Amino acid sequence: MEPTNWENRIKKLEKENRILREKLENSETKRSQLEALHQKKDSLLQTVTEEFIDAEKILKAKISTLEKALENQQTMQLKLIEAEKMSALGILVAGIAHEINNPVNFIYGNITYVNDYAADILKLLAMYQDRYPETDADIEAFLEKIDLDFLREDLLKTLSSMKVGSERIREIVLTLRNFARVDEAEKKPVNIHEGIDSTLLIVQHLTKEKPGNPAIRVVKNYGSLPKIECYAGQINQVFMNIINNAIDVLRERENKCSVGEIEAKPSHIVINTSIVSENWARISIKDNGLGMNEAVKGKIFDPFFTTKQVGHGTGLGLSISYQIVVDKHGGRLECISAIGEGTEFVIEIPIANSGR
Repeated sequence: MEPTNWENRIKKLEKENRILREKLENSETKRSQLEALHQKKDSLLQTVTEEFIDAEKILKAKISTLEKALENQQTMQLKLIEAEKMSALGILVAGIAHEINNPVNFIYGNITYVNDYAADILKLLAMYQDRYPETDADIEAFLEKIDLDFLREDLLKTLSSMKVGSERIREIVLTLRNFARVDEAEKKPVNIHEGIDSTLLIVQHLTKEKPGNPAIRVVKNYGSLPKIECYAGQINQVFMNIINNAIDVLRERENKCSVGEIEAKPSHIVINTSIVSENWARISIKDNGLGMNEAVKGKIFDPFFTTKQVGHGTGLGLSISYQIVVDKHGGRLECISAIGEGTEFVIEIPIANSGR
């Protein structure tokens, strides 16, 4: 091969090599550009993904907040309705008590006079009989018809019974007025024992013996409590809610037990009051019902939570009671219970006004 051909061949190869290097450089540049673009896309995708996750978290948080706000609003609305119902009930009870009180006072105030008048008339009749033992046939016939001896004896007994009955009605009216306390919008020193007694009187018909259910015995162990500054009507509502619940669970236990089991362990509610420290009073209401497990006990003060059948409770009674004791009075409300051991609700409230 001639030198000239070698030179041409070398030049051609050099040219091809140069072209290849240029292509390789271009490819490397494009590869670097593609890698940079790919990294940029990955970074953008990561940013978008993170923003999406953050937005999702924010959305979930807002949804949760809205759900809680809606639930709180519904709870507050129902609590307001329940409070309005109790307020209306209090006004109704107070109104009925007032309307009953006037005629009862009229009867009670005059029955003593009627009793004295009847005694005087009977005494006068006896004097006539002593002075004029002989009477005509018509009078004798009428005396026999009305059975004067029985009438004389029974009339005073009847008047005495009427007096006892009117006194009882007066006590009931006073109890209803003490329970309602609609005229007391501020904290006032009140006798807690009167509030418990008023509540027990109102629910007395639920504790009496009924077909299939024996009477529920109520044991009161009252300590020496001073007057306690509180919203009396609201505290009475707490007593009503807790005692009503106790009666319900006792009746539920009786329905699940045999006659022998009920006789061996009769239903009862024990109420204890005491002073636990210098400025705190303690009221305990305990039943010997079925008791509750830890799961139920943990939810017992939650709004709308109830173990009762549909139509037998709103699930607001204990929630409202907790709000009254803790929020309104700065006190404590505790539930102590175990399966088969019954349930005890312990209320502790300050004796003196806490300024709330």
